[in-house]
Amino acid sequence: MDFEHLVSTYVVPYSINIALAVVIFIIGKVAIGWLERVVKTVMEKMKVQPILIGFVTSVGRALLYVILVVAILGHLGFDTTSLVAILAAASLAVGLALKDSLNNFASGVMLIITQPFKVGDFVEVSGQMGVVEKVSLLNCELRTGDNRQVVIPNGQLYKSSLINYSTKPTRRIDLVFGIHYDSDLRLAKTLLQDLIEQEERALKDPAPLVVVSELADSSVNFTVRIWVNTADYWPVRFDYIERVKLTFDENNIVIPFPQMDLHLQAEGLAGVGLSGYQKV
Repeated sequence: MDFEHLVSTYVVPYSINIALAVVIFIIGKVAIGWLERVVKTVMEKMKVQPILIGFVTSVGRALLYVILVVAILGHLGFDTTSLVAILAAASLAVGLALKDSLNNFASGVMLIITQPFKVGDFVEVSGQMGVVEKVSLLNCELRTGDNRQVVIPNGQLYKSSLINYSTKPTRRIDLVFGIHYDSDLRLAKTLLQDLIEQEERALKDPAPLVVVSELADSSVNFTVRIWVNTADYWPVRFDYIERVKLTFDENNIVIPFPQMDLHLQAEGLAGVGLSGYQKV
Protein backbone atom coordinates (compact mmCIF):
# COMPACT_ATOMS: atom_id res chain seq x y z
CA MET A 1 0.00 0.00 0.00
CA ASP A 2 1.64 3.26 -1.13
CA PHE A 3 1.58 6.53 0.75
CA GLU A 4 -0.90 8.24 -1.56
CA HIS A 5 -3.37 5.42 -1.21
CA LEU A 6 -2.99 5.49 2.60
CA VAL A 7 -3.60 9.23 2.66
CA SER A 8 -6.63 9.07 0.37
CA THR A 9 -8.14 6.06 2.10
CA TYR A 10 -7.61 6.82 5.78
CA VAL A 11 -5.98 10.16 6.57
CA VAL A 12 -8.20 12.44 4.50
CA PRO A 13 -11.59 10.86 5.47
CA TYR A 14 -10.70 10.69 9.16
CA SER A 15 -9.33 14.23 9.09
CA ILE A 16 -12.55 15.46 7.53
CA ASN A 17 -14.63 13.55 10.11
CA ILE A 18 -12.57 14.93 12.97
CA ALA A 19 -12.83 18.46 11.58
CA LEU A 20 -16.59 18.05 11.22
CA ALA A 21 -16.76 16.68 14.78
CA VAL A 22 -14.93 19.75 16.06
CA VAL A 23 -17.25 22.03 14.10
CA ILE A 24 -20.30 20.16 15.42
CA PHE A 25 -18.98 20.44 18.98
CA ILE A 26 -18.39 24.19 18.64
CA ILE A 27 -21.83 24.77 17.10
CA GLY A 28 -23.42 22.56 19.75
CA LYS A 29 -21.62 24.40 22.53
CA VAL A 30 -22.83 27.76 21.21
CA ALA A 31 -26.38 26.42 20.83
CA ILE A 32 -26.37 24.99 24.38
CA GLY A 33 -25.17 28.31 25.79
CA TRP A 34 -27.87 30.21 23.88
CA LEU A 35 -30.58 27.78 24.98
CA GLU A 36 -29.38 28.02 28.59
CA ARG A 37 -29.65 31.82 28.51
CA VAL A 38 -33.14 31.66 27.00
CA VAL A 39 -34.38 29.21 29.64
CA LYS A 40 -32.81 31.28 32.42
CA THR A 41 -34.42 34.50 31.13
CA VAL A 42 -37.84 32.87 30.84
CA MET A 43 -37.66 31.40 34.35
CA GLU A 44 -36.54 34.73 35.79
CA LYS A 45 -39.53 36.45 34.16
CA MET A 46 -41.75 33.78 35.71
CA LYS A 47 -40.18 34.70 39.09
CA VAL A 48 -38.87 31.19 39.71
CA GLN A 49 -36.59 30.82 42.74
CA PRO A 50 -32.87 31.31 41.87
CA ILE A 51 -31.94 27.94 43.39
CA LEU A 52 -34.31 26.17 41.00
CA ILE A 53 -33.08 28.22 38.03
CA GLY A 54 -29.51 27.21 38.80
CA PHE A 55 -30.44 23.56 39.15
CA VAL A 56 -32.51 23.37 35.96
CA THR A 57 -29.86 25.12 33.87
CA SER A 58 -27.04 22.97 35.31
CA VAL A 59 -28.85 19.66 34.77
CA GLY A 60 -30.08 20.72 31.33
CA ARG A 61 -26.59 21.77 30.28
CA ALA A 62 -25.10 18.44 31.44
CA LEU A 63 -27.75 16.39 29.58
CA LEU A 64 -27.30 18.39 26.39
CA TYR A 65 -23.54 17.93 26.50
CA VAL A 66 -23.98 14.16 26.94
CA ILE A 67 -26.29 14.06 23.91
CA LEU A 68 -23.82 16.17 21.93
CA VAL A 69 -20.87 13.90 22.77
CA VAL A 70 -22.85 10.75 21.90
CA ALA A 71 -23.87 12.31 18.58
CA ILE A 72 -20.25 13.22 17.75
CA LEU A 73 -19.04 9.72 18.62
CA GLY A 74 -21.73 8.29 16.36
CA HIS A 75 -20.60 10.60 13.57
CA LEU A 76 -17.03 9.37 13.98
CA GLY A 77 -18.18 5.79 13.47
CA PHE A 78 -18.19 4.54 17.06
CA ASP A 79 -20.93 2.16 18.20
CA THR A 80 -22.84 4.28 20.72
CA THR A 81 -25.44 1.61 21.52
CA SER A 82 -23.27 0.07 24.22
CA LEU A 83 -22.40 3.50 25.61
CA VAL A 84 -26.06 4.47 25.88
CA ALA A 85 -26.85 1.15 27.58
CA ILE A 86 -24.02 1.68 30.08
CA LEU A 87 -25.23 5.20 30.85
CA ALA A 88 -28.80 3.94 31.34
CA ALA A 89 -27.69 1.15 33.67
CA ALA A 90 -25.50 3.53 35.64
CA SER A 91 -28.38 6.00 35.98
CA LEU A 92 -30.68 3.23 37.24
CA ALA A 93 -28.12 2.05 39.79
CA VAL A 94 -27.51 5.57 41.05
CA GLY A 95 -31.27 6.17 41.24
CA LEU A 96 -31.85 3.07 43.37
CA ALA A 97 -28.94 3.89 45.66
CA LEU A 98 -30.11 7.47 46.16
CA LYS A 99 -33.84 6.77 46.33
CA ASP A 100 -34.42 8.73 49.56
CA SER A 101 -32.24 11.61 48.42
CA LEU A 102 -34.04 11.75 45.08
CA ASN A 103 -37.35 11.77 46.94
CA ASN A 104 -36.17 14.72 49.01
CA PHE A 105 -34.85 16.37 45.87
CA ALA A 106 -38.13 15.95 43.94
CA SER A 107 -40.07 17.26 46.95
CA GLY A 108 -37.69 20.21 47.17
CA VAL A 109 -38.34 21.08 43.53
CA MET A 110 -42.10 20.95 44.14
CA LEU A 111 -41.79 23.11 47.26
CA ILE A 112 -39.78 25.70 45.36
CA ILE A 113 -42.31 25.71 42.51
CA THR A 114 -45.47 25.84 44.67
CA GLN A 115 -43.90 28.12 47.33
CA PRO A 116 -46.15 27.29 50.32
CA PHE A 117 -43.69 29.35 52.40
CA LYS A 118 -40.58 31.47 51.99
CA VAL A 119 -37.52 32.35 54.03
CA GLY A 120 -38.57 34.40 57.05
CA ASP A 121 -42.06 32.87 57.43
CA PHE A 122 -43.16 31.40 60.76
CA VAL A 123 -44.47 27.88 60.10
CA GLU A 124 -45.53 24.71 61.88
CA VAL A 125 -44.68 21.39 60.27
CA SER A 126 -44.02 17.85 61.53
CA GLY A 127 -44.62 18.97 65.12
CA GLN A 128 -42.03 21.73 64.87
CA MET A 129 -42.65 25.49 64.93
CA GLY A 130 -40.11 28.05 63.83
CA VAL A 131 -38.92 30.66 61.37
CA VAL A 132 -37.78 29.36 57.97
CA GLU A 133 -34.10 30.21 57.59
CA LYS A 134 -33.10 28.20 54.52
CA VAL A 135 -34.82 26.21 51.78
CA SER A 136 -32.60 23.92 49.71
CA LEU A 137 -33.29 21.13 47.24
CA LEU A 138 -32.88 18.46 49.94
CA ASN A 139 -34.07 19.95 53.22
CA CYS A 140 -35.50 22.93 55.03
CA GLU A 141 -33.98 24.63 58.08
CA LEU A 142 -36.12 26.16 60.84
CA ARG A 143 -35.08 28.28 63.82
CA THR A 144 -37.32 27.63 66.82
CA GLY A 145 -38.37 30.21 69.39
CA ASP A 146 -35.67 29.02 71.81
CA ASN A 147 -33.02 29.38 69.07
CA ARG A 148 -32.65 25.72 68.08
CA GLN A 149 -31.97 24.72 64.49
CA VAL A 150 -34.30 22.06 63.09
CA VAL A 151 -33.50 20.40 59.75
CA ILE A 152 -36.49 18.73 58.07
CA PRO A 153 -36.03 16.60 54.92
CA ASN A 154 -38.10 17.91 52.04
CA GLY A 155 -39.72 14.51 51.50
CA GLN A 156 -41.11 14.54 55.03
CA LEU A 157 -42.07 18.20 54.79
CA TYR A 158 -43.91 17.80 51.49
CA LYS A 159 -46.02 14.93 52.85
CA SER A 160 -46.92 16.65 56.13
CA SER A 161 -49.60 19.20 56.87
CA LEU A 162 -48.06 22.65 56.99
CA ILE A 163 -49.36 25.75 58.76
CA ASN A 164 -47.95 29.08 57.63
CA TYR A 165 -48.65 31.77 60.21
CA SER A 166 -47.06 34.53 58.12
CA THR A 167 -49.06 34.27 54.91
CA LYS A 168 -52.03 36.40 55.95
CA PRO A 169 -51.62 40.01 57.14
CA THR A 170 -54.04 39.55 60.07
CA ARG A 171 -54.80 36.85 62.64
CA ARG A 172 -57.54 36.22 65.18
CA ILE A 173 -56.83 35.71 68.87
CA ASP A 174 -59.20 33.14 70.40
CA LEU A 175 -59.46 33.10 74.20
CA VAL A 176 -61.78 31.54 76.76
CA PHE A 177 -62.29 33.03 80.26
CA GLY A 178 -64.35 31.35 82.95
CA ILE A 179 -65.95 33.16 85.92
CA HIS A 180 -67.65 31.84 89.03
CA TYR A 181 -71.43 31.43 88.94
CA ASP A 182 -71.75 33.90 91.83
CA SER A 183 -69.77 36.61 89.99
CA ASP A 184 -71.47 39.47 88.12
CA LEU A 185 -71.83 38.22 84.54
CA ARG A 186 -72.79 41.59 83.01
CA LEU A 187 -69.90 43.35 84.71
CA ALA A 188 -67.43 40.69 83.54
CA LYS A 189 -68.63 41.03 79.95
CA THR A 190 -68.35 44.83 80.11
CA LEU A 191 -64.83 44.61 81.49
CA LEU A 192 -63.75 42.23 78.71
CA GLN A 193 -65.16 44.59 76.06
CA ASP A 194 -63.57 47.66 77.66
CA LEU A 195 -60.15 46.00 77.69
CA ILE A 196 -60.42 45.34 73.96
CA GLU A 197 -61.38 48.97 73.31
CA GLN A 198 -58.36 50.11 75.30
CA GLU A 199 -56.04 47.92 73.20
CA GLU A 200 -54.76 50.14 70.38
CA ARG A 201 -53.38 47.17 68.44
CA ALA A 202 -56.80 45.49 68.22
CA LEU A 203 -58.45 45.92 64.82
CA LYS A 204 -61.93 47.38 64.47
CA ASP A 205 -62.64 45.45 61.28
CA PRO A 206 -63.35 42.58 61.62
CA ALA A 207 -65.06 43.58 64.85
CA PRO A 208 -64.04 41.85 68.10
CA LEU A 209 -66.42 39.44 69.81
CA VAL A 210 -67.24 38.83 73.47
CA VAL A 211 -70.03 36.29 74.14
CA VAL A 212 -71.12 33.83 76.80
CA SER A 213 -70.28 30.55 75.12
CA GLU A 214 -70.86 27.89 77.77
CA LEU A 215 -72.42 27.18 81.15
CA ALA A 216 -69.82 24.69 82.31
CA ASP A 217 -69.80 22.51 85.45
CA SER A 218 -68.02 25.05 87.62
CA SER A 219 -67.85 28.24 85.55
CA VAL A 220 -69.59 30.53 83.12
CA ASN A 221 -67.31 30.71 80.08
CA PHE A 222 -66.76 33.72 77.84
CA THR A 223 -65.34 33.38 74.35
CA VAL A 224 -63.24 36.38 73.29
CA ARG A 225 -62.08 36.91 69.71
CA ILE A 226 -59.77 39.76 68.75
CA TRP A 227 -58.38 40.50 65.27
CA VAL A 228 -54.85 41.90 65.12
CA ASN A 229 -52.01 42.30 62.65
CA THR A 230 -49.99 39.10 62.37
CA ALA A 231 -46.89 40.71 63.90
CA ASP A 232 -48.93 41.77 66.98
CA TYR A 233 -50.50 38.37 67.66
CA TRP A 234 -48.39 37.17 70.59
CA PRO A 235 -47.79 40.56 72.27
CA VAL A 236 -51.52 41.38 72.27
CA ARG A 237 -52.48 37.88 73.44
CA PHE A 238 -50.08 37.94 76.40
CA ASP A 239 -50.93 41.51 77.40
CA TYR A 240 -54.68 40.95 77.20
CA ILE A 241 -54.62 37.80 79.35
CA GLU A 242 -52.59 39.60 82.02
CA ARG A 243 -54.89 42.64 82.05
CA VAL A 244 -57.99 40.44 82.28
CA LYS A 245 -56.68 38.74 85.42
CA LEU A 246 -55.71 42.02 87.08
CA THR A 247 -59.00 43.70 86.15
CA PHE A 248 -61.08 40.77 87.37
CA ASP A 249 -59.24 40.82 90.70
CA GLU A 250 -59.87 44.56 91.10
CA ASN A 251 -63.61 44.09 90.48
CA ASN A 252 -64.11 40.92 92.56
CA ILE A 253 -64.76 38.74 89.51
CA VAL A 254 -63.74 35.24 90.59
CA ILE A 255 -62.02 32.90 88.15
CA PRO A 256 -62.76 29.38 89.43
CA PHE A 257 -60.03 26.79 89.72
CA PRO A 258 -60.12 23.05 90.49
CA GLN A 259 -60.38 22.34 94.22
CA MET A 260 -61.37 19.44 96.45
CA ASP A 261 -63.58 19.44 99.57
CA LEU A 262 -62.65 16.76 102.11
CA HIS A 263 -65.43 15.42 104.42
CA LEU A 264 -64.61 13.41 107.58
CA GLN A 265 -67.24 11.14 109.12
CA ALA A 266 -67.21 10.84 112.90
CA GLU A 267 -67.97 7.33 114.22
CA GLY A 268 -68.43 6.19 117.76
CA LEU A 269 -68.31 9.69 119.23
CA ALA A 270 -71.53 9.51 121.27
CA GLY A 271 -72.30 12.57 123.28
CA VAL A 272 -70.01 14.71 121.17
CA GLY A 273 -71.82 17.51 119.40
CA LEU A 274 -70.87 16.58 115.86
CA SER A 275 -73.43 16.58 113.13
CA GLY A 276 -71.87 13.61 111.42
CA TYR A 277 -69.81 15.47 108.75
CA GLN A 278 -67.27 18.16 109.04
CA LYS A 279 -66.16 20.28 106.08
CA VAL A 280 -62.44 20.92 106.00
